[in-house]
Amino acid sequence: MHVHELGHVVLFVKNLERSAHFYRDILGFRALETPARMKGAVMAFSTGRTHHEMLLIEVGEQAMHPGNGRRAGLYHIGLKVGDTDEELLSAWRELERAGVAVSGMADHTVTHSLYLADPDGNEIELYIDVPGTDWSDVDQVLAATRPLRL
Repeated sequence: MHVHELGHVVLFVKNLERSAHFYRDILGFRALETPARMKGAVMAFSTGRTHHEMLLIEVGEQAMHPGNGRRAGLYHIGLKVGDTDEELLSAWRELERAGVAVSGMADHTVTHSLYLADPDGNEIELYIDVPGTDWSDVDQVLAATRPLRL
C-alpha cells in the first residue's frame, strides 16, 4: 500500500456554529453545502484542493476533551498559510484582529510556525516552508527548535 496524500481531518466539536466561525471566518476555509438532513449536525470545509479537507461533527457542549500534554491522540493540525514570513506575519495580524491568541511561535529551520487553539482546544499550527531549506536533509528537519521573531 502507498498513501498518496492526507485527504481530510474530521473533528468532533462541542458547538458547530462556533467552530464553523473559526474555521470559515478566521482561518478562511470555504464552507460546503450541507445536505438538509444533516444541517446542524455536520459541516464540511475545503480550500478548493479537493472535495473536502475538514469535517466537523457536533457532539454537544458536555463532550469531554481528551486533554493536553502527554497523551495518545491528536497533537496538532498543521495548515500551510503561504511561502514567506510576510504571509505568516499577515496571518498573525488577522488572528489578532479576530481576538485569537497565538500561544507559541517557532523556527523549526524548515518551517516557521505560529501555534493557536481552536474553540475546542485542538492545537493548530499555521506555518510557511522556509525558502531554500532542504526537507531531505535530516539535520535541517530535526534541528533544534529556536524562537521565531517576525
